[in-house]
Amino acid sequence: MGADREEAEARLLAARQALRAGVDRSRALGRALARDAARMEGIRARLPAMEASARPIRAPPEALAAAGRDIDHALGPAAAVLKVFDAVHGLEAALLARGSLAGDLPGYLAVLAQLEAALRLLTDNCGLAAQWLADIVAYLGERDLADPRFVSDLTEQLERLKKDHSAGLDAGLLAAALGMLEVEFRRLLAEHSAPLAMKEPDSSSPASFVPSRIPASVVHKLSLILDRLAANGWLHRCSAAYADARGDTVGASLRALGLDYLKETSEDAQALSPSVERWGRHLEFAVHHLLEAERKLCVAVFERRPEAMPSCFAEIAARSGILDFLKFGRALADTRKDPIKLLRLLDVFDSLNKLRLDFNRLFGGKACAEIQSRTRELVKVVVDGSVEIFEELLVQVELQRNMPPPVDGGVPRLVSFVAKYCNQLLVEPYRSVLTQVITIHRSWRKEAFDDKMLVDAVLNIVKTLEINFETWSKAYGDTTLSCLFMMNIHWHFFKHLKGTKLGELLGDAWLREHEQYKDYFSAVFLRESWGTLAPLLSREGLIMFSKGQATARDLVKQRLKSFNANFDEMFQKQSTWVISDRDLQQKTCHLVVQAIVPIYRSFMQNYGPLVEQDISSSKYVKYSAEDLDKMLNTLFLPKPGRPRRAGSFQIKHSGDKITSAMTGLYRSASTLK
Repeated sequence: MGADREEAEARLLAARQALRAGVDRSRALGRALARDAARMEGIRARLPAMEASARPIRAPPEALAAAGRDIDHALGPAAAVLKVFDAVHGLEAALLARGSLAGDLPGYLAVLAQLEAALRLLTDNCGLAAQWLADIVAYLGERDLADPRFVSDLTEQLERLKKDHSAGLDAGLLAAALGMLEVEFRRLLAEHSAPLAMKEPDSSSPASFVPSRIPASVVHKLSLILDRLAANGWLHRCSAAYADARGDTVGASLRALGLDYLKETSEDAQALSPSVERWGRHLEFAVHHLLEAERKLCVAVFERRPEAMPSCFAEIAARSGILDFLKFGRALADTRKDPIKLLRLLDVFDSLNKLRLDFNRLFGGKACAEIQSRTRELVKVVVDGSVEIFEELLVQVELQRNMPPPVDGGVPRLVSFVAKYCNQLLVEPYRSVLTQVITIHRSWRKEAFDDKMLVDAVLNIVKTLEINFETWSKAYGDTTLSCLFMMNIHWHFFKHLKGTKLGELLGDAWLREHEQYKDYFSAVFLRESWGTLAPLLSREGLIMFSKGQATARDLVKQRLKSFNANFDEMFQKQSTWVISDRDLQQKTCHLVVQAIVPIYRSFMQNYGPLVEQDISSSKYVKYSAEDLDKMLNTLFLPKPGRPRRAGSFQIKHSGDKITSAMTGLYRSASTLK
């Protein structure tokens, strides 16, 4: 009995524990239900909407089954498009990551190529998938398999998708990637487009060739970037950025040479002469080195897009300042006409002609039409201006015939100028350049010209100048001054043309003739001037004897007085005269001294004591022989600052034409270069 009771108690205890556990679980469930009451209320509230959303596709099962196959066919392409969308967004991190471009440009371009391929696929298939979906929606609407409002909403969304499928498919990812490429393109240019440290070239030491500072690896990167940007329609922006960077760099490099003179303005070609020489050196350097290197660089960068290279290089050339060089040449061509201008125009033509092939190669395309046009215009005005001045030279020399000669009997500047000027025209480089210029000008008129014709024309100018000599000499009222003038001018021709090209062409006989004329007029000058003083110191009647001293003294006084008066007058008059050549001046003075001083010394040694003992001797013995020697050796020295007449071409302008003679020859011959 006891055992049974214990067993029953054990069962009761187990039952009680089970009931207690059930009660605990019920309480826990109640608490959980209480906690989820709010969520259940939300679900209950959404049930009507879910029911409404499901209502449009409620249809008889057999009707839906019939449409299922078509729906599956339409959803396949749509699912493929969605996969491409996922791939596009998967590229975003690689394309927008900072540092990805600088670190691995080829890798970045490979990812960009994937994006471009994905976008092409989307562009080609998105519209098709949308059209298939639209067809299914229309099918559902036609057979009342869906709610009309539902069908209308879907149709509207699909129409919008079909219209906009070609834009915004990547949410701006491609534009952002291209923008990063452009930034990298500009960065590479900026880092390697600093102006070069330039040194002024000169004729003895031209500036050394300055190679491009952009390494080949950077050029390759620029070419790759430009190609990708161009493939996506950004070529214009790329070309503009490149032209800005490189054009400014070349321009800054050239300005470092000091090109302010290109903006100088003057009506006088002589004022621009120093700048013309620099202009030629700088233009040659700009073309041969800077622009030549830039064109090679441009070809390399635009290797994959060669069609865009010419216009980009044309912009670089324009920004570099090449047009400013042409404007300077035109400014020179517009200055007043004078012989110096002819030489400067020939310098300009020579520089342009040496660069002709380079200009044709660098600026030969349509993109450089403005440079070509400005160059042709400059060449034409240079040729026309040069020929106009040259053809006027003979006329201007003839017009000087009626001009008064120098009052001091010196060599007119016209003579020294024309002699040196004509010689310059007959030696290189001006001889060949002038021949070429006139040949070109004559060819426009269907006329011939050659070197012999040039030589004849120049010699004719010199021979016309010779005719002026006689006219000028007759303008002097004093015969001795006229002789001094002719002596001066003939000696100048002989001395300054002997050994020159002009003298060689005129011939030795022609030169000797001028030397002989110099000797002739020198002899006449001495005879008619200082030679007249020696007879005044004649010894006639001055025989010394004891009873004739008084008579002799009076004769000596009379002759010394006459000599002094004539000497003073002649010395004062001729002290304003000039012998231009130093050797001729010294030789002439020596001849004058020899004609006067020995005779005067002998006269004073023999008869001076008769007068020197007299109380009034100072009235008659004014000079010693040494005084005369010193005084006579100071004659005929050039006076600084004294103007020369018959030594200038004067150009008087009437509009654009030369109407009288040429200005500018008041300058000395030393201004010729």
